[in-house]
Amino acid sequence: MLYPLTFLPIFKERVWGGRNLERLYGKSLPPKVPVGESWEIADRPEGVSQVASGALAGKDLRWLMQNHAEELLGPAKAVRDRFPLLVKILDAQAQLSLQVHPPARLAGSLGGEPKTEMWYVASATGSAQLYAGLRRGVTREEFKRRIREGSVAECFHRHPVQAGDALFLPSGRVHAIGAGNVIFEIQQNSDTTYRVFDWDRVGLDGKPRELHLAQSLASIDFNDYEPALIRATPDHRQPVWRQRLVSDQLFTVDVWELAQGVTTTLACPVGSVIGVVAGGLQVQHPQGAASLQTGEFCLVPASLQSVVLRARTTTRFLNAQAGV
Repeated sequence: MLYPLTFLPIFKERVWGGRNLERLYGKSLPPKVPVGESWEIADRPEGVSQVASGALAGKDLRWLMQNHAEELLGPAKAVRDRFPLLVKILDAQAQLSLQVHPPARLAGSLGGEPKTEMWYVASATGSAQLYAGLRRGVTREEFKRRIREGSVAECFHRHPVQAGDALFLPSGRVHAIGAGNVIFEIQQNSDTTYRVFDWDRVGLDGKPRELHLAQSLASIDFNDYEPALIRATPDHRQPVWRQRLVSDQLFTVDVWELAQGVTTTLACPVGSVIGVVAGGLQVQHPQGAASLQTGEFCLVPASLQSVVLRARTTTRFLNAQAGV
């Protein structure tokens, strides 16, 4: 019998990471290393989330998909028999590589997996920015020339950002996270990244990080100019506020805000991920409950159909549902 499921985070050391996940969310990071990613809900060969509490504590998401996939997902589609979403928190204390993910029509021939994702900015310094899409007018020829010259960053469109901004990144859109951002990332279950440029830095092993220029040039959408940010515009006069951020065949993402003490019902016709951006949330169902603090997530199985949410304080959270 399934219930709202919480998982133990999986921490990933990254050359561009930091310690903000400890400072902001109280996560118990491994000592003295730059942690760039916390995989909150993952069903990947590189990391599988383990259930943190309840009757299934110690089981993992791979086991759940092998034994309870229909109850977990409902009509949502698995990805190669795995849970369809990968959910992370990213701490970018230095800027990430300029990169792209392969589109579905080319991924197999390039030896990778397609990857569409979205970013929600949970925290940002005053100078934080995101890179996404091409600057208007940039051509493939200019892009290739600037790769040779080491100035390809000038081809990328840049967005100054603040907490609450979001960005949709379909496969084929060039992008990078700038320094000073903490990002909630919801993505297609994939871990294929092709680097275009990495600021001439070395990796954790002291060696230059690999670039993937041929795969990148094959994957980039050279007609994708200056995509717009998505700005959350909460109406604080309403006790329950909701805004659709992303509507795609792979997943939808809504941001909600509940006033302190408010109780509401969330329909979950497919497997749904709830992630608390700010505040505290109680997720309740007759088969079990989860208590979430800021920076914590839970997975609501489709078999529950709905859950009751209660905000302990004014609370903002994301709700992501896998595509059908």
